[in-house]
Amino acid sequence: MRVTWAAQATGAGLTFRLDPEDEITGKATDEHPVKLAINSCSIGGVPGDAHPDLFAVAAWTVVAPWTRKRVTFDRAISPEVAEALHSGWGIEAGPIGAQARQAGKTLAISYSGGADSVAAATVYPEAPFVHFRRVPHTRVPNRWPHYRSDVLAKLAAETGRELSTVTSDLEFTLAEPRPGYPEHHAVAAGALLLADRLNLGGLGFGYEIGSRWLGGGRYLWRYTPDNPMWSPHGVWGRLFAAAGVHIVLPVGGVSEATTMRLALNSDLKDQVRWCLRGTDGPCRNCGKCLYKELIQAAVERRPLDTPVTADRPIARKYLRKPPYGGQEMIEYGLARVPGIENTLFADALDYFEATEESTSWLDHCYPRAIGEIPAQWRDQAAAFMSAQAGMMTEDEVRRVETWGS
Repeated sequence: MRVTWAAQATGAGLTFRLDPEDEITGKATDEHPVKLAINSCSIGGVPGDAHPDLFAVAAWTVVAPWTRKRVTFDRAISPEVAEALHSGWGIEAGPIGAQARQAGKTLAISYSGGADSVAAATVYPEAPFVHFRRVPHTRVPNRWPHYRSDVLAKLAAETGRELSTVTSDLEFTLAEPRPGYPEHHAVAAGALLLADRLNLGGLGFGYEIGSRWLGGGRYLWRYTPDNPMWSPHGVWGRLFAAAGVHIVLPVGGVSEATTMRLALNSDLKDQVRWCLRGTDGPCRNCGKCLYKELIQAAVERRPLDTPVTADRPIARKYLRKPPYGGQEMIEYGLARVPGIENTLFADALDYFEATEESTSWLDHCYPRAIGEIPAQWRDQAAAFMSAQAGMMTEDEVRRVETWGS
């Protein structure tokens, strides 16, 4: 893979050319299959003079699924980043010749506006936001026009936080399964290129216990201490650290029930939006709205309020035998939503013996997650979680560490 960055009037343009051994079909780190559509994209709202390691890591978040043996950048990178690429992916990277970037002192939040992201922001109320906004690609038709990135960006601007909005068409590099991030970490491409300007030493994401410790909910349903995407010692954690921007998970030890509660009780509650389709509010008809409604109803101890019926394709998976994505939250909802037996989740009750007691561990914080936060930001997160969620008991820790076994 050969990578070239070019200055543009609004930011930076990325072009990449495949080597003979590279392929247009590949898999992201979580094994999700992705197919390449086009070999160029742009990132707006970023400077042209970022450290070369930042350009390299930003590019890698886009090209990683299709690169097989080597990557050649258009500027020299540090030995540290080259080693992280080699040890993590077996990729030969170069040219080598830059001094490593030193980590800054600021922690920013990669802010999407969803409940998990808002909860992460509440842990660090002084942290600036970097918001990624999808924009159309000049050469690729938009096959997902219902995605309302303009609404999300408007809500982010209403938070009152220091905000940097990055615009990018990099999601259109995917032909299949649909426009999206080649790697989950591509959402941070703009933040990486802003790292020098913002003096970043860490970037906070809203990934919670399901994403970090319980396998992510898509392909694995087991305890994953060595999660390659989000653990500090995983391939991406080591690569970001080599570029002086540590991956930080402020809510990595708590469940989506807790992030929902924190978000809806926060000063940012009016800006919470997990649905990418709605304009004046969540659309209430997509799979994500259904899932989040179950969680919100459980947190608020009220009946389910959704127009989705059991015959809808997005509901059919809950009529089948588990495992389900986000299964720990399905169990949590089954145990707490009044009248759940009269909803489309009724069949799922046959597969679980979920009670409030058996799911109470999901109301507390897994202590090991706090230990993963870099030292300069750890105490603040520990104090926040101790006050707002409480730390898990030994028995509850065991529930996490035997999940899926």
